[in-house]
Amino acid sequence: QVELVEAGGGLVQAGGSLRLSCAASGRPLSGYTVAWFRQGPGKEREFVVTITWARITLYAASVKGRFTASRDDAENTVSLEMNSLKPEDTAVYYCAVHSVKYGSGWSDRESYKYWGQGTQVTVSS
Repeated sequence: QVELVEAGGGLVQAGGSLRLSCAASGRPLSGYTVAWFRQGPGKEREFVVTITWARITLYAASVKGRFTASRDDAENTVSLEMNSLKPEDTAVYYCAVHSVKYGSGWSDRESYKYWGQGTQVTVSS
């Protein structure tokens, strides 16, 4: 069992920055792909970025160039640096751990078994 706790959300003006963190416990993240998803008001949960066990990153087109994911396996944490934030980035952000070690399907929500409780990010215009 893996427990994930996100932190770092908040209210920021458009153009501002936030850094989200996700701390894992119960099992080492090493060997597992970790992803960030988000769910805006009245919207489906959508893929934001994934960072694999090999630190390969895959970003959604909407955040590419503005968001940067990183991981520290020694600390069992994953971070998401978000810059040039836009009102449309407003959402609850979730980190998730892939269900299979060295697994594929990096942007598929169904590939992820463990989810955090989410952290709210609100970007005002």
